[in-house]
Parts: sequence; C-alpha cells; structure tokens
Amino acid sequence: MKINQSRHFILHKPYGFISQFMSNDAKSHKKKFLGELGKFPEGTMSIGRLDEKSEGLLLLTTDGRTSNIINASGIEKEYYAQVDGRISIEALKKMKKGVEIGIDGGKYQTKPCKVQAIERPNFPERIKKIRDDRHGPTSWVSITLSEGKFRQVRKMTSAVGFPTLRLIRVRVGTIFLDELLSGESKEVTHLY
Repeated sequence: MKINQSRHFILHKPYGFISQFMSNDAKSHKKKFLGELGKFPEGTMSIGRLDEKSEGLLLLTTDGRTSNIINASGIEKEYYAQVDGRISIEALKKMKKGVEIGIDGGKYQTKPCKVQAIERPNFPERIKKIRDDRHGPTSWVSITLSEGKFRQVRKMTSAVGFPTLRLIRVRVGTIFLDELLSGESKEVTHLY
C-alpha cells in the first residue's frame, strides 16, 4: 500500500519571479523561477499564480488533488495594493460592488468583494524602487476576493482610476504571509 507522501509549503514570492519552477521557452533564460528560491521536492507546483511584478503568499504542493481543491473552492485571497494617488471613498465603493474589467478580449463584471483603505503595511521597500514621493501621493488598500481572474486586482484599481504600483498577497483562506521574509519558504502539514 502506497502512503501519501505529499508535501506542502508556503512561500513569500519576491518581485520579479515567475510563479513556476522552470520553462522550456528558449527566451526564458533571463527570467527568475521559484526553483531558485530553495530546494523543493520533485513535482512541486504552485497553487494559483502571482504575476512577475506581484509579491507575497504563494502556496506550493506536490499534490495535484490539493491544488485542484484549493483552486476550485472559491477560497478568499487578500491582497494589499499600493495605488497611485489618494484613493477616494467612491473608488472603494465601486470596487466593493464590482467593476467591469477586460478579460480575454471581452468584458467581465467582478463579483462584490471586501475593499478598504489601510495604513501603509510594514513591508520592507521593494528591491526595484517604485517611484519617488515627488511624483505624488500613494495610498494602500486591502482587497479580498473569492475569485481570481488574470491580473484582477490591478485591473480593478485601474478601472476606478487608481493604478496599482505594488501588489502583495497576504492571505489565502486561513493561511497568512505573517513574518515570512521575501524569498523565504516554510513547510506546513496542510493547506486547507
């Protein structure tokens, strides 16, 4: 009888990394992949994605079943977004109700979600500087979604006139990024 040897990890994905372990694309030799961040067992995969410019919590597993369950469950994901300008109450209300964004060449109405303005979170400055204060004010928002369309948070903040400058996922379900530093990972016993 085979014993399930699945392993699970939480990772603080740094800015500039692709949410996969390798690529067969000849042009990808200049890209940074998750495999550079530590020794993970063969067959480890990310559950969901964070784009190259996004940071934060990424769940990893060697179990495809676990990946499918989490991806299909509508589990909440919370993001902190630094946006261009002082975000307005009206913009926050619009995102809470749902906004129209472009997906696959068409239009998509996002589902209602949790959105609130927050104080600047206690994260170290990003390695690649965002911009100087002389370019105007910025503000931070927390956005909690139960769906995950391609670049959804960035498209939502842009749709209400406040483009995202920095995006950090801080929570997936009941798992938090907590004190994990950029590039660090830790093994956990379960993911849901």
